[in-house]
Amino acid sequence: MSVFGFDIPEEITAAADGVESFVRAEVLARHEKHADLLDNPRKLYDEDGRYSRFAQQQMREVRMASAKAGFYNISVPTSIGGAGMGLLAYYATIERIYHVCGARHWLCDYVISHWAFGPSPVLSQVTPEIRESVLPGMLDGSKSMCFGMSEPGAGSDAAMLKTRAVPDGNGWRISGRKIWTSNSPYADYIIVFAITDPERAAAKKGGISAFLVPTDAPGFQIDRIICMNGHIGGNEAECVFDEVRVEPHQLVGTLHEGFRIGLFGVSMGRIYNSARAVGISRWAIEKAIEHACTREAFGSKIAEYQGVSFPLARAATEIHAAHLLGINAAMLLDRGERAVKELSMAKAYSVQAGVRAVDAAIQTHGAMGFTNEVGLVEAYERVRRANVADGTNEILARTIAQRLFKGDLEL
Repeated sequence: MSVFGFDIPEEITAAADGVESFVRAEVLARHEKHADLLDNPRKLYDEDGRYSRFAQQQMREVRMASAKAGFYNISVPTSIGGAGMGLLAYYATIERIYHVCGARHWLCDYVISHWAFGPSPVLSQVTPEIRESVLPGMLDGSKSMCFGMSEPGAGSDAAMLKTRAVPDGNGWRISGRKIWTSNSPYADYIIVFAITDPERAAAKKGGISAFLVPTDAPGFQIDRIICMNGHIGGNEAECVFDEVRVEPHQLVGTLHEGFRIGLFGVSMGRIYNSARAVGISRWAIEKAIEHACTREAFGSKIAEYQGVSFPLARAATEIHAAHLLGINAAMLLDRGERAVKELSMAKAYSVQAGVRAVDAAIQTHGAMGFTNEVGLVEAYERVRRANVADGTNEILARTIAQRLFKGDLEL
């Protein structure tokens, strides 16, 4: 029985079913086969904090296998070589992936092209030279990229960025520093946002441009890997640009109007995080229910105690609501609506409900909920970080309030 009172298009349901089969064969199987290398932090990371060469190979192989199977580029526009199935397909497949994998089987991150790591509508505005030289490797999963927007002094207010692209002949030279750049330690390219017209940028009327830069370009370097949540390695890094030369064909979109590309990417990130939070939460709730139905205390299954069952009932209710919010936002965007308020609501509610749901699942398990083998701590870390990624809950609340007070009262 469907939990929705409306029909999800058959081709999207089929895609979600297909991606589930794929992750069971390509992701879960890899983690089972190589558990000692993929789940053991002493072997997963090198001394400098990067993923090991073996782990990077697995990431690339999953991307390429998914591209070959037809899933990796599912929401990439047809104009640049993707399947063009839209954001509802993006939401549905990502939600299904994390519902199956939870958080521990982290290679699942590479099954669908993440908007900041690979091909997406963000790259629809690249030049013909880049389409010919870069896109083929991105589409087949052999190459990846990262998204250089945040800076040490410019997070939620990205318009405060300091990185500059100074004219140099017919091109530019970029100098500056980026932080929280996911996938940058492993990426072949970085989309970097830099000020090209200081006066317009100061007036918040444009003046920011986007460029696609190879990570082996002279003057670019990874300054440090940023380790988080007590881990000994990670996926985030701080990047330095020291007079990095870029040519006109590396410009993405229109000169001085690159900030719009950044905002579009962040909007895709909000769909992604909404879906990921719902998927991980459903996985966690199901684990908690299974545990509660088998664990006994004081002569009864703990599922019979309201102190256990009621928090899970509340979590399930909230995640169902989050699921509906996410699907609705994706449908509106696919229909051509801006859906600023609805997308902000979906992301903010989904990630906050996700934290509560995973926390309830941990509490249900007792001390076992904190052990590595259960995987709930990793799930909590992921949904907790998502409360900051691609717009904090406070920024999203501000956006929702602004829309309401401008007369957008459709609820």
